[in-house]
Amino acid sequence: MKEKRTQHRSGGFMEGKGFYIVLFLCVAAIGISGYYLFSGLTASTEGFGPEASTVVSGQAELEKDDAATQTPAGEDTQQEEPPDSSAQETAKQEGQTPAQQPEDDPTAQEPAASSTAYVWPVQGSVDRDFSLEVFAYDATMGDWRTHSGLDIAAELGAPVSACGKGTVTDVSTDPMMGTTVTIDHGRGMESIYSNLAESVNVQVGDAVEAGSVLGSVGTTAIAESASPSHLHFEMIEYDVPIDPLNYLH
Repeated sequence: MKEKRTQHRSGGFMEGKGFYIVLFLCVAAIGISGYYLFSGLTASTEGFGPEASTVVSGQAELEKDDAATQTPAGEDTQQEEPPDSSAQETAKQEGQTPAQQPEDDPTAQEPAASSTAYVWPVQGSVDRDFSLEVFAYDATMGDWRTHSGLDIAAELGAPVSACGKGTVTDVSTDPMMGTTVTIDHGRGMESIYSNLAESVNVQVGDAVEAGSVLGSVGTTAIAESASPSHLHFEMIEYDVPIDPLNYLH
């Protein structure tokens, strides 16, 4: 009987005390695991504290300043020199910008072609006037039409002269107006001499002066063959026929 009681007490002691021992060991294990886990988390977050934020922020500011001061690729770092202030001041006083200052132009001082006095190409009276707005009767064609020049009455073979300084640009035989010479006087002005004799004294490219003999009065203009012997004379300014009487002196 005594042995059974001893065994019962021993088993009760183990059942009573063993439970608390096991519980203590479990709590200790949890505590140790929590300690190491907390230590690992603390170590991993040390680099992100206030000091780390300050370092990162300072580095970002430095990179921003460097980017602002760097010159873009391919851009010239040299600044353009300012224009000559003295030239600008002179231009302002003259009422011009530097780009508007006139260049040396040999023709700048030449008078306008329309203001130049032209001489009569042949001596004689006007047999038929210039008329582009009013129709006039044409004895040769037998109808009423405009007339783009002057018919200056002159003897057959009378010398015909250039009305002004210029360059011969055309010597041709017109199907209706016969032998014709054209002179360019510059600044849009041209003079045309028709119904000349077949033989002329000039050729294309010749420079002539006022009074230079071009040829003589002929009978080559079929369109005006019914009219008395004359020179058909025209003046054109910028491709527009004008009345020669307004320019001949």
